[in-house]
Amino acid sequence: MVRVRIAPSPTGMMHIGTARAGLFVWLFARQNKGKFILRIEDTDRERFKQEYEDSIVNGLKELGLDWDEFYRQSERIDIYEQHLKRLVSEGKAYPCFCSKEDLDTERKEAEEAKRPVIYSGKCSGISKEEAEKRMENGEPYTIRFRMPAEKIAFDDMIRDHVEYDGSLIGDIVIAKNYKEPLYNFVVVVDDALMEITHVIRGEDHLSNTPKQIAIFRALGYNEPIFGHLPLILNADRSKMSKRAGDTALVEFLDKGYLPEAIINFCALLSWHPKDDREIFSLEELIEEFDMDRVQKSAPVFDYTKLNWMNRHYINHMITTEELIARSEKFLPAGWKPTPAMIDSVKSRLETLSGLKEALEIYFEEPGYEAELLHFKDKISTTGPNLEKIVSVLDSASEDDLVDPISVEKILSSVVDPDAKGEWLWPLRVAISGRKVSPGPYEMISALGKEAAVSRIRKAIKKLS
Repeated sequence: MVRVRIAPSPTGMMHIGTARAGLFVWLFARQNKGKFILRIEDTDRERFKQEYEDSIVNGLKELGLDWDEFYRQSERIDIYEQHLKRLVSEGKAYPCFCSKEDLDTERKEAEEAKRPVIYSGKCSGISKEEAEKRMENGEPYTIRFRMPAEKIAFDDMIRDHVEYDGSLIGDIVIAKNYKEPLYNFVVVVDDALMEITHVIRGEDHLSNTPKQIAIFRALGYNEPIFGHLPLILNADRSKMSKRAGDTALVEFLDKGYLPEAIINFCALLSWHPKDDREIFSLEELIEEFDMDRVQKSAPVFDYTKLNWMNRHYINHMITTEELIARSEKFLPAGWKPTPAMIDSVKSRLETLSGLKEALEIYFEEPGYEAELLHFKDKISTTGPNLEKIVSVLDSASEDDLVDPISVEKILSSVVDPDAKGEWLWPLRVAISGRKVSPGPYEMISALGKEAAVSRIRKAIKKLS
């Protein structure tokens, strides 16, 4: 059975790149009827914050990426300690007592001699007895893994054949001590014990892969198949930073990007379908997604494309009732938009954060100067035209104004089809107080007869 995982570190808010990687891993699991595992890699307790973990858990839920199993590394320290002690007892790892100053000196000497900056192995020859004695005496130490001085090769799902020279890596630190294991070690233990079959992650982990493969083999475990996704770039082709707030998933959600649009957009970041189709539901992505169609080149995060896609989802992919349900967090308390109100403004929205400004025309009395009511130089017709419109609306019932088409039909008895601007411009401004707004027929239908007539009468008073 295919078993895959997403293993984010809660040292910052969930990044949009993590969301993209999580989506690809989830799709691979669901497509292969496998298991999707969420593993919180929280061994870095200095930078850990609960809000960061919450952003990961809640973010995946918002996107609809459900998991089959859940783990926290902080709850598995005893397991890592057992494996560390086994490696040390077998001579495959050893305590290192080099100080920071020692390592800085080594690094400086290597740089000056233009040699690869790798650990000299100074502590690798210390006997087990001496090492244990020094640890018992409280001397600070780390645990280093003996990196084999050999070629380490693997076939990557995306990058094809990859090869590293272990002799140029040197003995790596895999734990600060027996109680504080580090990333390259714990990830191997977890992937082995959780029987992970495929590791799909960002290419920033590519240089860690030979180290991890060597640890897998030293522990007697088979390594999984690896696939390294290209990193997402900004428009200037710089790397999107995990610690930049505007790249956090929650930032996109708070700005009013729909989870469905984010999923669809992220799916197309380095993956492309067989044809030119761009709109996919999550269910359709499960059917269409193929790791063989993931490109090696880094995708650029195109906000224009994301905004277009989000607008498409707002207008065509979710119902008005769903939009109303999602609008609450973006609107002041007490605002209860009707379906007619939402329908009148949604075509103008790029994100749901624009709902407040768009819907103000219905919940706040418009403020504007009388001059705005006039269409071009047609000053003399503004007042009389509004008077005729009020007269017609007064004689109409609420049922006559049930939708924009009905309103247009009612007002067609007075609106001159050859001079619509003279009629509809003043009406638009009277209702909304704005140069740009939904059409007057839509607004009258959404506001209702009483409120619409009241606003038109106030406009007429402005002209007197």
